[in-house]
Amino acid sequence: MRLLVVEDEMAIRNQLADYLGGLGFAVDVAADGKEGLYFAKEYDYDLAIVDIGLPEIDGIELISQARAAGKSYPVLILTARGNWQDKVKGLEAGADDYLVKPFHNEELRARVNALIRRASGHAKPQLEFGPVTIDTAAKQVLLNGKEVELTSYEYNTLEYLAHHAGEAISKTVLTEHLYQQDFERDSNVIEVFIGRLRKKLDPKGELQLITTIRGQGYRFNTDPTSVHNSVANSDKGADVVG
Repeated sequence: MRLLVVEDEMAIRNQLADYLGGLGFAVDVAADGKEGLYFAKEYDYDLAIVDIGLPEIDGIELISQARAAGKSYPVLILTARGNWQDKVKGLEAGADDYLVKPFHNEELRARVNALIRRASGHAKPQLEFGPVTIDTAAKQVLLNGKEVELTSYEYNTLEYLAHHAGEAISKTVLTEHLYQQDFERDSNVIEVFIGRLRKKLDPKGELQLITTIRGQGYRFNTDPTSVHNSVANSDKGADVVG
């Protein structure tokens, strides 16, 4: 998941970047509203965290212009304690939630996870797909109730696909949402992650959890059990005809 942090106070900006990066997010940072607006309009983030009181362009205007440019990803605004007017203005400009400074990292994490989850249409942290459960709060994956050990990049790949279940996601998009901007990217690494996920979650190829769409990328199936059953039924039909 790729996040944007726009905060002019260096200490808070570094705190956010370090903490969120430690949670496995790829984080882009901007120190003022002008730079933040460039990032906000140029890239498709999974979530943006925007301080209200920014130099150059304030946070309200940044959010308004990003929304006007068609950006629909969730926005979490940072506000000063007790300044309810800023909260109202931020929400009316297109923000989805707010966090009051100073804040606890645990609350930040909960709000970020909730916004990303809701943006993909999920009401609870546990995403269930047949025998596979992805707990986005605990960053844990279960297969038939048993935990599956994944590396951080494997988990991040799986979670991104799950949040966009049913969509064809290209290797380029996956790469952009998994790595920092200055990281040397190699899209072939995505193939390795997908291969590992298939071996760990579907070693016999029965679920067809992640399918390859020729020329488009990968698709996470919303109902892997049904996919397996339909494939099995097709095979049986072919045997009868033959």
